[in-house]
Amino acid sequence: MRLKTVFLACALGGIALTQSGLAAADIYKCTQVDGTPLFTNVPEDPRCQLHLKLNKEPSAVSRIVEDRAARRYSPVARGRYDDHVQAAAREHGVDAALIHAVISAESGYNQFARSPKGARGLMQLIPETGARYGATNLLDPRQNIDAGTRYLKDLMGMFGNDMRLALAAYNAGEGAVIRYGNIPPYQETRQYVPKVLAYYKRYSKPGVGGTIHIRKTTVTTS
Repeated sequence: MRLKTVFLACALGGIALTQSGLAAADIYKCTQVDGTPLFTNVPEDPRCQLHLKLNKEPSAVSRIVEDRAARRYSPVARGRYDDHVQAAAREHGVDAALIHAVISAESGYNQFARSPKGARGLMQLIPETGARYGATNLLDPRQNIDAGTRYLKDLMGMFGNDMRLALAAYNAGEGAVIRYGNIPPYQETRQYVPKVLAYYKRYSKPGVGGTIHIRKTTVTTS
């Protein structure tokens, strides 16, 4: 049985981002009757054209994910913004553990973080990307997390649910991943992808990646 992933450009719906999305597949672009572009890894129309050919060979960065690459953040730090993370996860069909993983790697839960390149907030979005997803204040945790989650979801769709490539694109840009057909040979990106995957692996463990409830000074993980 062939498993098909189909998604609409800039209108991706119902794609659950889980660890099962680590396999790569070539992406084809088809045009629907109404002119809307449709992307799929199983082209059923002979008029579909190859949109992105991916390198199927797993790179070293995908074979070895070392937990020591990821600094530990306490449930208190994660719980500070967990309501926004859970809301974005439910609304956009993205694993909350993955959102937390990106936040951990990008800003270390500093909502006022700014990079020399102009990226801002918890998920370190540049203003142009934030505006694309309707965020008017990237230092606002809710807006930042919502926009970053939507961007991450779109990248997952663009790269056939390959989490490695989506994360590489989040760091280096879609163009770089398309140009190389794999994780670009940039030192920062090669370090970034396994770091996020290490966080994701850690937060996906039972009792770690779930909703975090904070009541005064008592912290419990459900």
